Amino acid sequence: MAYGLLKGKRGVISGALNEQSIAWKVAALAHAEGAKIVLTNAPVAMRMGEIDKLAEETGSIIIGADATKDDELDNLFTKAKENLGGPVDFVLHSIGMSPNVRKSRTYDDLNYEWYKQTLDISAMSFHRMIQAAVKADALADGGSIVGLSYIAAQRVFPGYGDMADAKALLESIGRSWGYHLGNKMKIRVNTVSQSPSMTTAGSGIKGFTGLFDFAEAMSPLGNAPTEDCANYIISLFSDLTRYVTMQNLYHDGGFSSTGATPFVVDKLMNEPKS
Repeated sequence: MAYGLLKGKRGVISGALNEQSIAWKVAALAHAEGAKIVLTNAPVAMRMGEIDKLAEETGSIIIGADATKDDELDNLFTKAKENLGGPVDFVLHSIGMSPNVRKSRTYDDLNYEWYKQTLDISAMSFHRMIQAAVKADALADGGSIVGLSYIAAQRVFPGYGDMADAKALLESIGRSWGYHLGNKMKIRVNTVSQSPSMTTAGSGIKGFTGLFDFAEAMSPLGNAPTEDCANYIISLFSDLTRYVTMQNLYHDGGFSSTGATPFVVDKLMNEPKS
């Protein structure tokens, strides 16, 4: 059921690769809630994904942009403003990739050139995107910006590798921009820390299935489905959350606040000792 929460609003949504993507679900729901949107992704991701299908379903235009290249981001927001008929009310940053994780390099044996790519693609791009939007005068007063994060920014999940560092940087960037844009334009900037999700990016992490099952067992509500994450993000784009900013918001079924559960403790106690 749609409520018209974004009626008359304009937005830019990055990172929609396929129907598994959280960004894909956010775009579809934003459209259903009355928003006009621009979809964007890196050219290589656009070739690999199905973004044309999403654009057709939502009546959106696609403007490709490599989020590590300032000129392409400048072009993105200039053209988005032109095509949408004014400045944007919301932006979703859903971008992340680690060459080290993809190539199974452990945290104690990182390739530092790849490490820099991880930080640039997954975190600095958040800063670049917002800065480009500001310089293009493409953000509307009272708008909302959201970046997708993960609890590994605060706690150690060894298989997440250098992406944990990137998410910590992402959250810091969100707080800093939230302060500056809040003072100037009453724009909110938040990050959302989602449960492990069966997306293309998530399932590429070594040991992901075990991590997914562990989080499910530890969370009193269970892992949060990606559809519900999209609902949550839409609420942050709406006028219902005009005073929520500079926060990292957990959307994880209670995982982030749970110390231990009887199920997990019993399972460990009943396992054979080596």
